[in-house]
Amino acid sequence: MTETVISTSTESVAEFAARARTWLAANMPPIDPDHPPFSVRAEQPSWDRAQELQKRLYEGGFAGICFPREYGGLGLDHAYQQAFNAECRGYEMPLILNTPSLTICAATILDMGTEAQKRERISAAIRGDEVLCQLLSEPSGGSDLAGVITRADRVGDKWVVNGAKTWSTSAFAADYGLMLARTDWTVPKHEGLTMFLVPLNSPGITMRRIKEVNGNEEFCEEFFDGLELGDDAVVGEVNKGWEVASRQLHHERRAVGGGSEFASGTGAENAEEMPPDHVTLAERTGQGDDPAVQSLAGRALVRRIVKEQLIHHVGTAIGNGSLPPNAGTLIRLFHAETTELEVDTALAIAGTAGVVDEGGDLSGLLDIGVRYLSRQTGSLGGGSSEMARNVIGERILGFPRELAADKGVPFNQVKRGGG
Repeated sequence: MTETVISTSTESVAEFAARARTWLAANMPPIDPDHPPFSVRAEQPSWDRAQELQKRLYEGGFAGICFPREYGGLGLDHAYQQAFNAECRGYEMPLILNTPSLTICAATILDMGTEAQKRERISAAIRGDEVLCQLLSEPSGGSDLAGVITRADRVGDKWVVNGAKTWSTSAFAADYGLMLARTDWTVPKHEGLTMFLVPLNSPGITMRRIKEVNGNEEFCEEFFDGLELGDDAVVGEVNKGWEVASRQLHHERRAVGGGSEFASGTGAENAEEMPPDHVTLAERTGQGDDPAVQSLAGRALVRRIVKEQLIHHVGTAIGNGSLPPNAGTLIRLFHAETTELEVDTALAIAGTAGVVDEGGDLSGLLDIGVRYLSRQTGSLGGGSSEMARNVIGERILGFPRELAADKGVPFNQVKRGGG
């Protein structure tokens, strides 16, 4: 690997970009546009490869660009990350490590963790030695994150955890997970939660893969049966886990739309995430000269361009304080709606060839139909789009909050499960 000089605070963005350009060409695998390397989140080899690439970035001095130096990063501002993103698009990058490991979990630990957690877990993630995940959703919880019933009881000098989590993205590949548990049932639901940093190889954890309708097994469910944790596992303060979870959701909503400054490069992890090529699809199906199809493709392309501009605008505004941190929800919502529009447009152009193998020149278009099965993933991650609209209305625009029947009610008095 080519040696590089770690950037300093006196290095301009242009100088940093030029140095990155040279280093990338000498050290990172270039992408063949006709045969790009795609990461399959459900397969362990993809994670091994991503960690290998992350180690290269770290050794070359281009990992954790916006993380502080004392935790393994470079301590630079977002402009340097954006410059690196522009340079790295033609190279294979460890993209599956971005979400949730770096852009959500490591970023949350940076904001809310202890000094030891920051120095150990963030540094390990930046080096490519460890992967982090989220353990938030529960089988009976729906979108009510504050209503978790996984419990952590104080027994002697330990916390004993019992309960279950589900829809945990790539937990099978992770080393640690940020887990929200209830530690006080006598106070309102937002006040009795604690966030824990859980080693996933601990006794008392059973993990299973979830098979989706499209055949993917990216998500997991976890069962906790007498899991023991020490005080060093607490992130933030005991019974103030909602503060940590809120910050975590802030990072998730920014990351889902591609607006995080803590990513290792940018681009699509796999074919299912790449924007559909509507123009090529129209030509392949013999509709390239159809004005109606041209209009559909043009609408999707314009939406994609606007999304990129929105990411830049909102990220800049949050950085300079003209928009509150919750404004990252704008990125997440627009990203979800853009993805749905792009996939819907692709299927509309493909027609029956997207759902039935018609052979000949139209063979292979079934991938569009399979992708359609998971088109709403982006509208659920980080909370549903309906919840995103509530956040925008109530916390950004200042509209009145919705009535909550359980507000101020001790959690052990709240009716649950239809009872």
